[in-house]
Amino acid sequence: MMGHENHTFTSDFILLGLFSSSQSSLVFFSFIFIIFIMTVTENTVMILLILRDSRLHTPMYFLLSHLSFMDILHISNIVPKMVTDFLSGSRTISFVGCGFQVFLSLTLLGGECLLLAAMSYDRYVAICHPLHYPILMNDYVCIVMARGSWLIGTVNSIVHTAYALHFPFCASRAIDHFFCEVPAMLKLSCVDTTLYERGIYVSGLIFLLVPFSLIVASYVQILITVFQMKSSEARKKSFSTCSFHMMVVTMYYGPFIFTYMRPKSYHTPGQDKSLAIFYTILTPTFNPIIYSFRNKDVLEAMKNMLKTNFLH
Repeated sequence: MMGHENHTFTSDFILLGLFSSSQSSLVFFSFIFIIFIMTVTENTVMILLILRDSRLHTPMYFLLSHLSFMDILHISNIVPKMVTDFLSGSRTISFVGCGFQVFLSLTLLGGECLLLAAMSYDRYVAICHPLHYPILMNDYVCIVMARGSWLIGTVNSIVHTAYALHFPFCASRAIDHFFCEVPAMLKLSCVDTTLYERGIYVSGLIFLLVPFSLIVASYVQILITVFQMKSSEARKKSFSTCSFHMMVVTMYYGPFIFTYMRPKSYHTPGQDKSLAIFYTILTPTFNPIIYSFRNKDVLEAMKNMLKTNFLH
């Protein structure tokens, strides 16, 4: 057993990745790389706009700046490694590198789940209880929500990373995935991981089902309030915003719930990789577009920033 443990801590893993060496893989690789550049650019611009423009110094945009930062870190944790592996032909990742990917990924996934719930609460209060908004969403509440998302996500991640990496991996060390993700790694373990999988299931309830239920409940209340509005223009605008928000939330939570809340025996590598693309690569790209760039205040702030830079 000690031999296995030593082997675990000294050997590299192999990431089988998304790409083979075919021509179609080059097209897919280019698509992923363009998405990565777009995501980092969009989210960086969003953070700069929120910092620079006083009109965006509101609770919603404060939370959104944290979401953008999480999205930059998340996609940067995964895609650069995919790019270097594809270009170099090497697919190895060290035990420490793999552990870091798992830790950062779980921190950001958990944190983002809580942050999206906080953002839906912010919209609920703004639309359903506008007179109480300054009290219910004051600066202190916003800071607690943002810091709480980071802190709880980090603590949860430390526990899961330490637990998942302590298992002996004594069969193949080839992870059939494009990054180190816990469900894919558990398949390589040669001991019974049932108890730990139950722990993942409990975490899934806390970080996935509870926030997702709160988000759905918030948007149901928002829609009820919206349909009672006298102005058809306001109704149409609010309904459009809610629909887009729910689309992004479902695209994030749906695959995430499906991956982390099923037993190990039900996982297939192809399915896991396809689902992970949604919550690790596509959602960070759509978040700033859906939550911000469709907004008049953001577009105005962008115009002002471009004007200022152009005049200088």
